[in-house]
Order: sequence, then C-alpha cells, then structure tokens
Amino acid sequence: KPAEARAAFRAYVGNLPFGVVEEELADLFGEYGNVVHVNVMTDEDGRSRGFAFVNMEIAEEGAAAVEALNGHMLQGRAINVSEGRQQEGGRGRGGRGG
Repeated sequence: KPAEARAAFRAYVGNLPFGVVEEELADLFGEYGNVVHVNVMTDEDGRSRGFAFVNMEIAEEGAAAVEALNGHMLQGRAINVSEGRQQEGGRGRGGRGG
C-alpha cells in the first residue's frame, strides 16, 4: 500500500449548501492542488452541518485555494473559506498578542 500524502494545509469551508458532498469539494479544491482529504461535518443523523474541512498536501496551494474560493458561489450560496487550525503542532498554542 503506497504511503498517503501528508496534509500541510487545512482549509475551513463554511456556509456550505446542505446538499454539497465531499466529492464536490475535492473537485473544487483540486483545481488548486492535491487534495488529501475532505470531511463534511455531519450531525448524528448524517445531515450536513453546513461546514467542512479540506486538507491539502502543499500549504501554498491551500493558501491559493483560500484566496480564490472565499466567497465562491456554490449551489447558490457564497461559501466562506479560510485557513483552519492544523491538527498537530507547528504554530504552538500561544495567545494572539497585541
């Protein structure tokens, strides 16, 4: 079994139409780079909660996808796309000074 690609970038996608499936998001983000995994968040009944996470292999490609797709119309709704928190270290857990 080949090694799976590691995700260097995690995008948060909000304001999703409830009918959107993971394959649609993979295709959409795939225009900007290699999509490692898509996870549409669902409730206990399997219905979409209106947001998802898209993991991309290369951080620069993920950033390009965020830039291009934030506000993109998908099934009549403008989706919100931003960088999501990474699942593992990297940035630390410090506050946001100011």
